[in-house]
Amino acid sequence: MDLNSLRQFLVVARLEHLSHAADELRVAQPSLSRTIARLESELRTPLFDRAGRLRLNDTGRLFRDYVERALGELEAGRRAVAEATSGSFGTARLASETFLTFIGPLTAFKRAHPGVEVELRQTPAAEMARRLLAHDVDLCAASQPIATEGLEAVPLLDEAIWLATPLDHPLAGRTSVTIEELAGEPFIAAGKGHWHRRLLDRLFAARDLTPKIVCEGDELGAIAELIKAGLGVGLVPDLAKRSFPSDSAAWIAVDAPDCRRTLTLYWGAGNHLSPAARGLRDTIIGWDWMSGGPHTPAAITP
Repeated sequence: MDLNSLRQFLVVARLEHLSHAADELRVAQPSLSRTIARLESELRTPLFDRAGRLRLNDTGRLFRDYVERALGELEAGRRAVAEATSGSFGTARLASETFLTFIGPLTAFKRAHPGVEVELRQTPAAEMARRLLAHDVDLCAASQPIATEGLEAVPLLDEAIWLATPLDHPLAGRTSVTIEELAGEPFIAAGKGHWHRRLLDRLFAARDLTPKIVCEGDELGAIAELIKAGLGVGLVPDLAKRSFPSDSAAWIAVDAPDCRRTLTLYWGAGNHLSPAARGLRDTIIGWDWMSGGPHTPAAITP
């Protein structure tokens, strides 16, 4: 069970397609098939279901998680040695569902440390814990709870979520609205799995209702523009609301105590964080979210 075989297994597990994995790895498909067969023979159990298209089975998912953590530890060790011997501050790698919220602290951090490399990876919340434990990223920011076993977390922001409507909408003059009153309203929402969509679905499901979604996508920055154009209504966080022109939409409070967003920063409890990652973490944690700055980013120390 060599490292190359394990790395190849992870690609096949991610793509669940031998020929696509072989193309990505630039190896012959028969050779890749033999590698997977050898792993299964050594483990004495199949890792994939082969009825129809290739699918990672429960045993394969279990093995994948251990392989990711093992290879992640090796990569973390390599990075730690490189930092120690080169005297560099390393790289800061941040994963988030959206980066619009982090423009302020990221800009301040980069201006203060222009030589530090920052990598941003848009990631669904469902994948964050696994990517942290695999050392694939240093920090994750999520607007919905993620598995916290083996992770440390710091709440960053708790904010209200507003209903945004076109200015000529019948509800536009209201100061507040209930979820029941929104039944049948055309909603512009994010795709399934995104915190924005999960919140909408959860608010309606708690009242035995289903939202009417007329536009679904992941470009949250476009939601206000689509609402302004009269295509529907939508939920918008307070932080985002303050960045839109006052004449872009009507903003109405939602009469539901759970119509809020809690933004949390996560990192692996035992993960090695480079000086750059620690500096970015401290900058984000110390950011004044209400005023948006000014803020002096945390100093980077070895």
